[in-house]
Amino acid sequence: MPTTASLFSDLARARYSPRQFLPTPLSPAEIRGVLEDAQTAPSNSNTQPWTVHVVSGTARDTLSKELLKAYEEDRPSLDFTADYGQGIYLERSFQHGAKLYGTRGIGRSDHEGRKEVMRENLRFYDAPHVALLFMPMLGDGVRAAGDVGMYAQNFLLSLTARGYRGIPQAVLGMYADTVRESLGVSPELKLLFGIAFGADDRTSPMHNIGMGRVPLQQSVILHDTPGVLDQQ
Repeated sequence: MPTTASLFSDLARARYSPRQFLPTPLSPAEIRGVLEDAQTAPSNSNTQPWTVHVVSGTARDTLSKELLKAYEEDRPSLDFTADYGQGIYLERSFQHGAKLYGTRGIGRSDHEGRKEVMRENLRFYDAPHVALLFMPMLGDGVRAAGDVGMYAQNFLLSLTARGYRGIPQAVLGMYADTVRESLGVSPELKLLFGIAFGADDRTSPMHNIGMGRVPLQQSVILHDTPGVLDQQ
């Protein structure tokens, strides 16, 4: 019989970010269940600094249309910078892009193909729902953003546990003003990212392209904690 630890490990490792969804919507009860699970996330001093707009149906289609228009008219509006710096983080971003475009058969010089990938982002990969995660600027915003990240992970794992998938979309934050205007959101709330969600299309080559993770040795430093990294 699987242990609680193994059940969670299986769930966490089963999560992935698909880039093609089926149009079938979740039921209201399923969406509520995911939101209730996400709401259990911890936060600094229990501030719970997330405001989440779930968009479906006609509202979803309208939002996508406005985002595509902002993209074609070159009207970005970011609440937060999109900067990977230099070195290993930028290199990982390049590797991510190479795998993403490579799976689609899009070369570096295929500018129209790359633009279409962006359009697919702004169509939410055909997902029937998208959750937009907003936060207030409390101080420099770092702690609130971390709290929203924990909320988002609960959201994603709850989807996975229910047989659905979600993909975090930082690109939606590149058009924060467009999203706020479309949804009637106060400018005091900043858009961190969105999560497109639904049932993923398992026939698509983009259903799970497996980005992978670096070995623990590259991200964990142990202090008087022997033996943890001995096993490969």
